[in-house]
Amino acid sequence: MVTEQWLLESRGERKMSTLLSHCSRRTRISCLGNSQALSRVAMCVGRCSRIVGPCLLVLGTFSMAANVLLLFPGGTAKYLLEGHISKQAKAVPGVWGGGLLVLLAATYTAAVGWRCPGCSGCGTRSNAFISAVLSKLALLGAAACFVLSGVGLTNGPLCFYNASEYGQGLLWGYPFLDVGGQEPDARAGNYLHDRSTWSICLEPAGVVAWNVVLFSLLLLLSAAEMVLASLQVLNGCLGCLCGFCEGK
Repeated sequence: MVTEQWLLESRGERKMSTLLSHCSRRTRISCLGNSQALSRVAMCVGRCSRIVGPCLLVLGTFSMAANVLLLFPGGTAKYLLEGHISKQAKAVPGVWGGGLLVLLAATYTAAVGWRCPGCSGCGTRSNAFISAVLSKLALLGAAACFVLSGVGLTNGPLCFYNASEYGQGLLWGYPFLDVGGQEPDARAGNYLHDRSTWSICLEPAGVVAWNVVLFSLLLLLSAAEMVLASLQVLNGCLGCLCGFCEGK
């Protein structure tokens, strides 16, 4: 009887050991699968950061350059020194909005994304969180640049023009926006499509084309920055969950 009981207990222990072994193996496989999935996501996050960061650096640099050129119509500093620059150009949204804020986020994102690829300690979750926060600021800055550039393009440039038909003679103002505080001029609605009206501006030479080209460029740059910054916000949020770069 003792022997039979011992055999039964021994068999029971072997069965329990086998069950525990199967459970342990399944757990290891499940953990390995989860680890591989997180590694794949982290790899995508890291690669995205290494692409978005440099792209934002280029866009931010061009945005600053375009806004700086707006301050020098015709390539001269004369009108800037005299204060004859449009309000939207003097607000320099392409410098602080589409420029510095975007460059700050881009530099941090690119630095973290390229710091140590292939290393599990690269791009901690705190780095991903900081990148997401900076990208949100870049998104706001690019949006501000987009709005102000649109207003500047709609209003037209500040220039020296002939308003004698309105009884005011030669003066500095916004000929495509208003005339002496009266109702908006009829030219304001179509000056972008009717280039024959551009000749109303006497100084600076070619200021209308200068204004249209550069503000349009700022619109395109800031729109692209908003798309990339939004992508990096999402990318940073994913990085907070699974890391910022590839695992080992």
